[in-house]
Amino acid sequence: MPQTPKLDSREAHFLIPGDTRGLYLFLRHLAPASPPSAPKIVLYVHGATFPSALSIAHRFDGHSWRDDLNAAGFDVWGLDFAGFGGSDRYPEMSLSPEGQPPLGRAEEASGQIEKAACFILAHHGLPRLSIIAHSWGSMPAGRFVGDHPQLVDRVVFFAPIARRSNRSKPPVLPAWRLVSLDEQRNRFAEDVPANQSAVLSRHHFDEWGPLYLETDSESRTRSPESVKIPNGPTQEIAEAHAGHLAYDPAFITAPVAIIRGEWDSLVTDDDAHWLFQALKRSVIKRDVKISKATHLMHLEQSRFALYREAHTFLNGGDDSAAVENANTEKLDPSNLQLTAQEITA
Repeated sequence: MPQTPKLDSREAHFLIPGDTRGLYLFLRHLAPASPPSAPKIVLYVHGATFPSALSIAHRFDGHSWRDDLNAAGFDVWGLDFAGFGGSDRYPEMSLSPEGQPPLGRAEEASGQIEKAACFILAHHGLPRLSIIAHSWGSMPAGRFVGDHPQLVDRVVFFAPIARRSNRSKPPVLPAWRLVSLDEQRNRFAEDVPANQSAVLSRHHFDEWGPLYLETDSESRTRSPESVKIPNGPTQEIAEAHAGHLAYDPAFITAPVAIIRGEWDSLVTDDDAHWLFQALKRSVIKRDVKISKATHLMHLEQSRFALYREAHTFLNGGDDSAAVENANTEKLDPSNLQLTAQEITA
């Protein structure tokens, strides 16, 4: 497990038990400098290839999405799934990936979200939190939200993967894979129309790239330099586009905002329409499309539009009566288990 540096002097790090095999999960927390009278908590759930430090907590020109949410009064938590960032690696990641099933699938990852959510709520003594989930992260988050409506206030799915009607059989991927900087760089460029300027500057990528490599202590020993990640997320994206989504959106009752980019090939207008309709029991729904943005809009020039849409939705106030009626089961925070090792160094 790589050393996980603090990204802010006020940031707190925790390791919590993740599963019965002894894996530990990494959580980072940053409280607002001026806490509101009524606390607001949001848990960030990352996508298929990079953890919380490189997404919600990464600062471009000194400012991150987490900073923006802090300024709006939110306590912000980031979870690294097993196999990513500061969390333990699956033992199978030290073996050959061939002949093993893809690691880190949504069913298991949703249990990791549950562990994190229960710890966070017990830490604050509150009954509910909100969730922001990116891309594949919307699958385990969707499972968790559907299974535990009493723990969830509001949900932002940005660039969420949806089910497509294509019934082709996807390939079965190995347990894990390597992702190089060139592959990540291409992801920022591949969906931008030829007549449009880049959505992520070279300067910003040159800052982000080395930090990405540092999330894997062995990354620089490989040629090309690359990060080892579990393949379950990529497998499930392929399966969703072949007709099988890893969760059922109809079980979600919490308010949901779908936020997507104009140039996101993984989340088309048809995908967003399907997901919006599939959220049959969600009491409040939004479908927001941001111009000149791709699947990685949280790191692009349009990120401030994403920030604004997300925290406006999470602040609520649009139909509080409907929200209260949808969550009639109340939770006593004292029933939640609080077990963790705080990392002070």
